[in-house]
Amino acid sequence: MTIFSVRHITSYHYKKPVHFGQHRLMFRPRDSFDQTLLGCSLNVFPGPASIRWIHDVFGNCIALVEFAAASAELRFESVIRLDHTAQVPLDLSIDTEALNFPFAYDEDEAVDLKQTIVRHYPDPGDEVGRWARQFVPLGHQARTGHILMTLCYAIHESFSYARRSEHGTQPPLTTLRLRSGTCRDFALLMMEATRSLGFAARFVTGYVYVPDRDGSVTLGGGATHAWCQVYLPGAGWVEFDPTNGIVGNRDLIRVGVARDPRQAVPLSGSYDGGSGDFDSMRVQVNVTTEQEYDAARAR
Repeated sequence: MTIFSVRHITSYHYKKPVHFGQHRLMFRPRDSFDQTLLGCSLNVFPGPASIRWIHDVFGNCIALVEFAAASAELRFESVIRLDHTAQVPLDLSIDTEALNFPFAYDEDEAVDLKQTIVRHYPDPGDEVGRWARQFVPLGHQARTGHILMTLCYAIHESFSYARRSEHGTQPPLTTLRLRSGTCRDFALLMMEATRSLGFAARFVTGYVYVPDRDGSVTLGGGATHAWCQVYLPGAGWVEFDPTNGIVGNRDLIRVGVARDPRQAVPLSGSYDGGSGDFDSMRVQVNVTTEQEYDAARAR
């Protein structure tokens, strides 16, 4: 067991006071068997007129913030604490009929999984599909888990991580051709690659713990992080982080899941003013541990 603390600050600065429209925040982690939310706080400047909480179509917890006062600064600070248990499911406990590829999803599950199986981005020459199929061994039975792990590690080992100042996510075909991108780009490429093979896949936004003390080269720390999940009968939604070559939830803190990255933006909103009124934005994320192990279990 590990207790993670996450402090996430996003601040916007303007050249003159402006009025703000509604802002939408996705920062509260999803409670589950492997991560339990222990505490959560949100501080907003200027003081909001109201904060309303809802669940979106995917069950993510969303804060809707309304403002009355104008300001030259807008600042959101969230602090969360959670109990995190590492799960490495690729002994995978996959149902027998899904151990080998290809397999078919159960008819009842397939109805609900349909929109996470179809491909979402243009690929006229099926370049992403052809790239994915090279990880399916020919001439003998292919193990489902082996295909997915190999694909995940291939992105980690063969693509270059590069921060981008532009908003949004690259189309998968662009990421494949450039062989570079951000964590969001790599997650989307793996989603579309696995979908081309008939798997159900979805996007995950959250945080990654970077243990500086042991010289980790984990990428994506200091900001929000992104990876994907693939649905496997018997194992459920399994985490794959192609940016860092992580299979399972080790060091990964789930906040939101979605069918497409555009549905999982951590913070969005508007202001009333011209483009020249905007000055700068700063994001700071600190993920730390309060204790590495449960002492009682260690004994």
